[in-house]
Amino acid sequence: MTGTLSPQAAQDIFGDAPLAIAPVAAAERIDTLDFIRGIAVMGILAANIVAFGQPFEAYMYPAAFLTAAGDPGGWMWIAQFVLVDGKMRGLFTLLFGAGMYLFMEKAWARGGTRKLQAWRLLILMAFGMVHFFFIWPGDILFYYALFGLLVLACMGWSAKGQLRVGILAYLLGAVFYAVTMSFPWAVVDTGFGASSPAMLETRAEMLAGIDEAIAHGAVPNAAITAGDYPALVAHRLAVQWMEPWSNALFFCFETIPLMLIGMALYRKGFFSGAFAREGMIRWGWIGVIAGAAVHLAIGLAMQAGGFTFYGTLAAFMGWSPLPRLCMVLGLAALLVAYSRGWTGWLAERVRAAGRAAFTNYLGTSVLMMFVFHGWALGLFGQLNRPQLYLVVALAWMVMLAWSKPWLDRYRYGPLEWLWRCLTYRVLFPLKK
Repeated sequence: MTGTLSPQAAQDIFGDAPLAIAPVAAAERIDTLDFIRGIAVMGILAANIVAFGQPFEAYMYPAAFLTAAGDPGGWMWIAQFVLVDGKMRGLFTLLFGAGMYLFMEKAWARGGTRKLQAWRLLILMAFGMVHFFFIWPGDILFYYALFGLLVLACMGWSAKGQLRVGILAYLLGAVFYAVTMSFPWAVVDTGFGASSPAMLETRAEMLAGIDEAIAHGAVPNAAITAGDYPALVAHRLAVQWMEPWSNALFFCFETIPLMLIGMALYRKGFFSGAFAREGMIRWGWIGVIAGAAVHLAIGLAMQAGGFTFYGTLAAFMGWSPLPRLCMVLGLAALLVAYSRGWTGWLAERVRAAGRAAFTNYLGTSVLMMFVFHGWALGLFGQLNRPQLYLVVALAWMVMLAWSKPWLDRYRYGPLEWLWRCLTYRVLFPLKK
């Protein structure tokens, strides 16, 4: 049971302490994984902001905006699709897999077993359920914890085995997504849907499904707009209670493989500078550029087709997994390779945001409630895409403003501390 970082390093993606790469020099110990984590948690807000401030369907389908989208030609949709969507979540997932092994290294060093990790993941699952039902239904913590319990069974595999299974499973999942998501698009948006009476009937049903999907969010959207928080929670508990499980079922073909890949890469020294820097940079740029080029081609196809409901769904879920993997691994390689030279006040604040990523992730959702819910600022459905990006910039400023001063005074972020205390069932000191 070996790894490339000390067992005293941080325990997982949300971190109980900084994650440090192998030192280049005593004065240059840079917490690479914290930096990547900080970039990811900031980027996830940029990906999710449309679903915070507009109906959930608007995340992919611009016509679902309750106001004019403010995006002539859909170029901002394309830019977000190419540069952000899925990539930050992918980085987060890689780091989660790496973090699971980090946690177990420390547990093993103390004579512990995987039971402690399982207990910790169950606590995370509870956090995810609270997030989903009481704060925001775009939660990822629940299925991260659920899949983590499954990946825990693979902890004893060799790093090579984890990597091979992870890549193969990801490729099979990409085929599944492509087939599943391409069929509705072909029926509704191409001549295939008029090729036979049976296809015409299927096409009519799928067109009706668009209205049903939009109507699905009518009640929660109205509750958010009116500021009726009890009605919103009641709807989620009574109507949306299965969504955490259905989301997990759909995303398992991407998330579990990425966790395995992240775990294997950590064990092989990918995150600690064991690979040649020149190779990391070369292959990193190849992955990012190639993946971005395919995404751009898909985005331009969506633009030419008018950003249809099933077209955008296929673009996000069916056609982008493979180029997304190239970009996720490429971005990870570049961030590892370049991070040693990224110093200064901004880089340190990004790393601090990464050390407090758990608090920043859930805290951002709470902050967005104050921005968009009717009982607070009440901006839900009123901001167009450029204005929503302004909200993202302001939220980034909040993340960067509080994280470092807090961690200068305290050992952990607030939720990181709570999670640690619940894991070990000990009240740890918080103040330094």
